[in-house]
Amino acid sequence: MAAPTTNAKGGFIFRYTAWDAAPALLAYLHLALILAFFVAWPALSWPARLAGGALYALSIGWNLDSVSHNFIHNPFFRSKTLNRITEFVLTFSLGTPQTMYRYVHMRHHAGNSDRPGPDGETLDPISIYRYGADGKAEPMLSYVFLQFWRDDGPFTVARRIRAKRPAEARRALEEFWAMIALYGAMALIHWQFVVVLAPFYYLGQSLSMLIAYYEHLGADPETPVATGVSTYGPIYNFLFLNNGYHAEHHHQPKRHWTQMKALRDATREEQARAGVRIIGPAHMFGFLDRSSWAIPTGRPRRETERAG
Repeated sequence: MAAPTTNAKGGFIFRYTAWDAAPALLAYLHLALILAFFVAWPALSWPARLAGGALYALSIGWNLDSVSHNFIHNPFFRSKTLNRITEFVLTFSLGTPQTMYRYVHMRHHAGNSDRPGPDGETLDPISIYRYGADGKAEPMLSYVFLQFWRDDGPFTVARRIRAKRPAEARRALEEFWAMIALYGAMALIHWQFVVVLAPFYYLGQSLSMLIAYYEHLGADPETPVATGVSTYGPIYNFLFLNNGYHAEHHHQPKRHWTQMKALRDATREEQARAGVRIIGPAHMFGFLDRSSWAIPTGRPRRETERAG
């Protein structure tokens, strides 16, 4: 089924719809708030600094799974220059080069959190089955807190991008070095700011992994319409730009975030036949859904066991 056009035209600025003004504004606001936090740092008490760090962690998990995620699939602007500037803005906000994130995320869609093949590998580098034993998803806690340390380094990712798209690899490294320069300059001015933010950065990345885990626990990676787990709470979907429609998103990744409800309505019967998994809580609270408790998991395998 062909994806319908969005409800509103983007005019001269936005590629798909004027609704993208909202995530675009949020992308720039996120960076502005981090810079404001940096400027205010000397005047803040330690409780205020730690509270700011906690908000920073939450903002990373939110942005990765809302604004930055949607920008990967449907860049906001008609202008290549504006889109390029936004890639740098997201890179600075998230501490993750946007082009590298896009590469990893598109590999995620190639595998749809697949199970390991005969060689013990998965197409999806962040599959919840990649380190699970006996063909099961690995336990939630190990996935959430270890996946960050398993990810490929930036130079490895850039090398893999370069194998097919050299120009894209250059853009990825431009983002990486610009990010290093920005946070390096911050460290020279207020080294405590960068040191304190580092563990909160890790927690923000881990929050994104928690969301990813329940976006796929109990899904069917072999059935296109059922490769994700959906949740339809209005508050979560408002704040996360319809990320709750995750089965729908994996079924048609190019469908714009404003069209998720329409896609759900159009495929409701097909989803029912395929047994699409639906949970009540937002993905980051998926552990509160009682049906999640009944899904068996396998102990996390070591790298040597997976390779073998």
